[in-house]
Amino acid sequence: MKLKIAVLLSFLFFSKPATEETFFWGQNGHRATGKIAEKYLKRRAKKKIDKLLKGESLAFVSTFADEIKSDRKYSEFFPWHYVNMDLNQTYAEAEKNPKGDLVTGIKKCIAVLKDKKSSDKDRAFYLKLLIHFVGDLHQPMHIGQKEDKGGNTIQVQWFGKGTNLHAVWDTKMIEEWNMSYLELADNAKDLSKKQIKAIEKGTIEDWVNEVHVLTREIYKSVKVGENLRYRYSYDHFKTVRNQLQVGGIRLAKILNDIFC
Repeated sequence: MKLKIAVLLSFLFFSKPATEETFFWGQNGHRATGKIAEKYLKRRAKKKIDKLLKGESLAFVSTFADEIKSDRKYSEFFPWHYVNMDLNQTYAEAEKNPKGDLVTGIKKCIAVLKDKKSSDKDRAFYLKLLIHFVGDLHQPMHIGQKEDKGGNTIQVQWFGKGTNLHAVWDTKMIEEWNMSYLELADNAKDLSKKQIKAIEKGTIEDWVNEVHVLTREIYKSVKVGENLRYRYSYDHFKTVRNQLQVGGIRLAKILNDIFC
């Protein structure tokens, strides 16, 4: 009961309503992941993707799936941005959303892109969704608990201003570093071929379970109403940067498998 009261009070006094916050990697995060992926695309895949996207880059179209949220005719795709899982569960054990989730959404996108009967219009649409959803998969709070909407109702402060845990990981830490998506991508770690191969291994479900380990740690990292500042960013921004890079490498792996 005390915890519920604390959550309510922090919601009233420390924060804006959760509906006003973002539910996705911020634009810079998605664009950085798209830019990193471009580095790892094979020439044949890049040529086919350029044709489908009519010259637009992966970074440019990476926010498309969020932009269409303003149009209710695309509401069927909204549940594809996240997975609801209890902290002690694997994806296989979690209750599935009958409307779909990140895993089923990514698999649908891949299926459409591999289907030779798909029109170029449909392939371009689902390619844009895929680019975005692979980015979302690697934002740990997109694999969060249903009861707090992936941290959206866990109210905290960021340098004295009300926000929530999900938004801190989506945008706040990236914004605080004041780097463009190009700077984020260009300053990604240098990795060996062995390290890249290790990142590429596994299924979509494996990747969800891997990211969910980080999710559990993030839930433990804050208290309701806590004022997060430089120390939190110092402790966790390296994880944000790593997830952007891992997401980019895995996105390129998926695209190379589809188009090569």
